[in-house]
Amino acid sequence: MVKNIQTKIILIFFALGIVVISALSFFHINMLEQMGESFTNISQSEEKISLIEQQIAQTKVITVIAIGIFAIITLLVGYFVSKSVIKPINSLIQNAEKIANGEEVQIEETGKSKTQVDELVNAFSLMTAELKQNLNEMGKQKRQIETILLHMTDGIIAFDMEGDIIHINPAAIQLLNLSTQDNHFNQIFQKLQTDINLEKIVYLENWTSSEQRINIGEKYVNLLFAPFQDENDIPAGVIVVIQDITEHVKLDNMRKEFVADVSHELKTPITSIMGYADTLLESEYDKEMQTKFLEVISSEARRMAKLVTDLLTLSRYDNKKIIKEETEFDLGDLTKKCLERLKFEIEKKEHHAECFVTANVPPIHADKYGIERVILNIISNAIKYTPEKGTIKVYVGFVYNDAYIKVIDNGLGIPEKDLSRIFERFYRVDKARTREMGGTGLGLPIAKEILDQNNGSIDIKSEAGKGTEVVIRIPVNKK
Repeated sequence: MVKNIQTKIILIFFALGIVVISALSFFHINMLEQMGESFTNISQSEEKISLIEQQIAQTKVITVIAIGIFAIITLLVGYFVSKSVIKPINSLIQNAEKIANGEEVQIEETGKSKTQVDELVNAFSLMTAELKQNLNEMGKQKRQIETILLHMTDGIIAFDMEGDIIHINPAAIQLLNLSTQDNHFNQIFQKLQTDINLEKIVYLENWTSSEQRINIGEKYVNLLFAPFQDENDIPAGVIVVIQDITEHVKLDNMRKEFVADVSHELKTPITSIMGYADTLLESEYDKEMQTKFLEVISSEARRMAKLVTDLLTLSRYDNKKIIKEETEFDLGDLTKKCLERLKFEIEKKEHHAECFVTANVPPIHADKYGIERVILNIISNAIKYTPEKGTIKVYVGFVYNDAYIKVIDNGLGIPEKDLSRIFERFYRVDKARTREMGGTGLGLPIAKEILDQNNGSIDIKSEAGKGTEVVIRIPVNKK
């Protein structure tokens, strides 16, 4: 290719030279011919005309000689260009091709040309190495970014100005339930029933909401829209960040329900107390009626006090303000004592309650007061929700590294749809029946908090109308 360029340059240079010389010669001859014609018109002598003809002939000869000399000069220039410019460039190209193919480069030139070519080859090799290093670094950064986007829990989608997807990660596909046909901005967000407009986000960012919350099935997601620009600060597209806020929404709803439940649970006994107290103050009743009213007031006050106490207990567990007094104790003996403490309630409903220690249970090292409270709560629930003359069996045993307490009754049971929510605060399967029995809906949440603090667990299996099985596990003291 370089040789072809050299030939073309020389031919163009030679052609231009011939054109210039020929043009000058033609112009000079034309002037002489005009002078000859003018002399003829004015009847000049033949000697002057002959002189002009001689000058024209001399001009033609000089033109031929000039063309010959210019041709020689052109060849000399071509030789100089070939040796000083074209040949080193050819050598550089050949060496570059060899370097690119991983071959060794051998330079045969000597003197100054060899030094120049060597320097060019070295410079080219250095440039190639730096370029390769930069490309490797860019590739590494690209792979790092792709890995980050691939494993992000938040979804990322990048759109160009036409609304076509530039990049999307798996989290975005999963969160928005997208299919392979969903590949355009308008198509995706119209499907999600949102009023998002690409142009407004890009050009009216300060006047358009760039964040939206939407509901997809049972999920809640937050969409954040951010326009981006190219190197010339010209809008190039939009990036959408998708965050799963389902748990945040659920927690917020639980908080609202909790406030409503607390307000309701406190309002009911307070209303009752105020009503009976006002009745006593406004009317005169006999001793028996006054005693009856005062018993109701006392009962409601104790119920309210128990509710407040349970709330304070949960608050202390939530804020890690409970001071655990861990001691070593026998779980079987503690369970029997708890059953003995509830003997009056058991006899009142004529229940058949038994406790069995099925293995040699190693000592437990935990918060004895907290574990005792859990056992009392579970057995009390079994007594409350088991009809009269029912059966309650309590087993204490040891398996692997855990001691366990299993409480089985043949009581009312819990419907399957409620089992997943029984540890929520203030959640009650039958609110009317639970309130009538004095329950606050905080017993099981407190029990779970206590067991979590002691690295234990609680599992409940139940079927409506057939009874309930509660299993408490506590790690044994390892010596």
